[in-house]
Amino acid sequence: MTKSIPGPNAKAILERGIPVFHNGLRYAEDVQKASRRGFRPAGQVMVDRAKGDYIWDVDDNKYIDFQNGWATNPIGNAHPEIIEAVHEAHKRYGFHYDHPLRYELAEKIAAITPEKALPRFTFEVSGTEAAESAYYMAMCYKKRRHVITFSSSFHGNSLGTKIFSGLNTKKYMEGWNGGAIIAPYPHSDHIPANMTEDQYSDYCLHYLEHHIPKYIADKDNIAAVMVEPGLAEGGNWIPTKNFLKGIRDICDRNDWLMIADEVLTGLGRTTKMWAVEHYDVVPDILVMGKNLSGGIEALAGVSAKDEILGNNPDFSASSTFAGTPAGCAAALKTLEIYERDNVLAHSVKLADIAKDVMGKWECKYEIVRQVRLSGLLMGVSFQKPSDKPDDEHWWYARAVRSEMLHTGVWAISDREENIRMYPALNMNIDTFKEGLEIMETAIAKIDREGQNVGDSPAWPTGDAGF
Repeated sequence: MTKSIPGPNAKAILERGIPVFHNGLRYAEDVQKASRRGFRPAGQVMVDRAKGDYIWDVDDNKYIDFQNGWATNPIGNAHPEIIEAVHEAHKRYGFHYDHPLRYELAEKIAAITPEKALPRFTFEVSGTEAAESAYYMAMCYKKRRHVITFSSSFHGNSLGTKIFSGLNTKKYMEGWNGGAIIAPYPHSDHIPANMTEDQYSDYCLHYLEHHIPKYIADKDNIAAVMVEPGLAEGGNWIPTKNFLKGIRDICDRNDWLMIADEVLTGLGRTTKMWAVEHYDVVPDILVMGKNLSGGIEALAGVSAKDEILGNNPDFSASSTFAGTPAGCAAALKTLEIYERDNVLAHSVKLADIAKDVMGKWECKYEIVRQVRLSGLLMGVSFQKPSDKPDDEHWWYARAVRSEMLHTGVWAISDREENIRMYPALNMNIDTFKEGLEIMETAIAKIDREGQNVGDSPAWPTGDAGF
């Protein structure tokens, strides 16, 4: 059944609340503009409650949750055991900076890092702080100014992480670029010069090792290369195995550190504990967050090799609420549940289903440009039908996402022509299949209706928001 989204209760909250926040002064005007173009109002969800694989909005609409708290709820929404662990930690410790759970968790994390090779740890509150901590750690250890990151990468929204991210998140901050060097990332689509994906990957590696030292920064002033082993916010792009191994080799040859930002890809999202394990590489520094504390408390951190964090007197990081008792309790319980319930083995079953179902979509639907899967890091790119004018491709992604939302599945489509999905790693198999079926039905509907769009993007299944 198609839902009315937002419903009356959600509309009342939005009308009262949106003027208080970012772009609040232009919200009403944008809604009217979208309506004049033929778009239905933005399908914004106002969450009332969440449990397991589902969320309900304030108008009691129920959704299968493929958005997953922006990939922070690895074992479902509001897991009762984690909530209980957090509650007990609050009762026992309140908030104090030093407590035994910090040490217990650091030991457990060391034991699950790739090849157990990163035994040192520093706590942070968010993935943003952890990413900043990682590249500052590398600079201090190497006593060098530059860190290389990649186009379309996203490491956070603070001043520092905006500078080192490749997404367009730093308007008017061009003068702050400092030691950031942005290299091309080998996307698997829209590849230039008719290259194959492998050729493009080779070009990006050549740029990294030869172009940057020759034309941009001396190689002896480069501290590290920071890479997401799955370009998440940029659209869930999956690098080739040769690309990650190539970065590791380049870092070794040039005495650079390799930093893996696994805030979103880590702790099981790709069916292995760490996405780098698919590529047979071990980074020198590993950034983590999101899944670490089961979606209940803010917690992140950085693991590093002994020498990098064990003897680095120039480095300092962390903050008041880094490694809180409640956050550490949540993480300890999350890791316990992973092991007890064989969460990663279950995620493999879900990933196999996704591959079987979604692998057919590129052939079946003209608007589906590319399906990308690395375990449960799931992305679909959309395009206009071949006989249509140069409409923006994101109109089709937004239309599909809107149709999904109105028929009961919550996924992400923000800045790009992509829809991204991050289901819980332990999602019920039947629920997962139902969510994919609803998504495919939405794709089929927009694929049919897209043939009748004509010269205008303003067809009634569109969506003004995300």
